[in-house]
Amino acid sequence: MASNLTSGRKEPCKDSVGGIKKAIFLDYVEAPFTLTGGQGTGINVAVTEVFEYELRSDNNTFTESVVSDKNAGTTINTQTSEIRLKKQTSATSNEITLMANGRPVIVLVGYDGSYKVMGYTEGCDLTGSNIQSGGAKADFNGYDLTFTAIETQLAPHLDSATITALEALVSANLITV
Repeated sequence: MASNLTSGRKEPCKDSVGGIKKAIFLDYVEAPFTLTGGQGTGINVAVTEVFEYELRSDNNTFTESVVSDKNAGTTINTQTSEIRLKKQTSATSNEITLMANGRPVIVLVGYDGSYKVMGYTEGCDLTGSNIQSGGAKADFNGYDLTFTAIETQLAPHLDSATITALEALVSANLITV
């Protein structure tokens, strides 16, 4: 099948920023957002509460790797997010266990203001973790978590109305450390 390209792209201004400033976790539901043209334009009514994790370090990343195989005739997109949570607590450990046993959908909020949905189709798996306390007093103490999702499309961005609806569902139940 031939692709039907629709546009080119101009070189953007040098005003882009990287990094993830928060992750919003929601329990898996099928089609958590309405998608229109690859953009989330509405939120599923089954999503009634979401959980926000503040991330304030340069170690929080999101990568998408699209791989097409001409022999198999397939294209997949591996989405990987590395999230660093500072300071170990029993409440955080309990939540991480729930994440590992489930398959949450994760909305990653970038420093550029973007909201991207990771694991839209089947949710995300916690595929790696490193829970550590360094050897020196100034070393990192906390959780390094790797979440992975296999999708057929790039992560959809959410539109402004959907962002507003999602933010209204953020739970007041927070782990304070």
